[in-house]
Amino acid sequence: MTLVIEAFLFGAVAQSSLLITALVAYRLTLPDRIIGQMAGLGAGALLGAAAFQLVPEAQTSLDSLDISVCLLIGAGVYVVADKLIERRFGNEGALSIVVGNVNDALPESLIFGIQFAASAVVSPTLAVSVWVSNIPQALPPAAQMREDGWTARKQAALWGSIVVASGIFAAVGFLFAGALGDIGAARIAAFTIGGLIAMLTTSLIPFAYQKGGLAAGIWAVVGFGVTLAAS
Repeated sequence: MTLVIEAFLFGAVAQSSLLITALVAYRLTLPDRIIGQMAGLGAGALLGAAAFQLVPEAQTSLDSLDISVCLLIGAGVYVVADKLIERRFGNEGALSIVVGNVNDALPESLIFGIQFAASAVVSPTLAVSVWVSNIPQALPPAAQMREDGWTARKQAALWGSIVVASGIFAAVGFLFAGALGDIGAARIAAFTIGGLIAMLTTSLIPFAYQKGGLAAGIWAVVGFGVTLAAS
């Protein structure tokens, strides 16, 4: 039971920067161009995470066809979830990015739990890179939702629920690591990649360019390079 609690805490702490960033964004007003450039940084970091962390994880146990199917499922889940959010709240780009964060954080936390079950430890480099990369991912939608009239309490409830859910998914990954195995972890990684690519194409990258202009492209390269250096 102690290890299950540790897995939960690890998953929650690794994603806690989502909540912290959202609360900071509510208190601190930043120019649109800075928010857009940070969105570019986050987009580059996510591309790097997919290329240097998730793709190798998927390729260890899956062939190209299996990876492709999981990619499409991940993208499909994101698109469906985004459509449901759009019907409920209207065409709010910020919430689309939040959906992408969920599509990233929860499968990622499952992988953390599986890794923790295998060795009772998760790579500190991976944990730190996740924590740091969440900051530019959460800042743009949090700032936009503040402009749209979301209260601090409402944002705290939204982002806090993602953090708690991440902890739960890490604990589930730990408990069912034996059943999921290496193939299960690889499929989860591929699923996550599909959701990330769909979110980046439809939400985060357009948002970054709209708010940050051409400089967002430079920051995207910086985010990609930082992820490469940390891998």
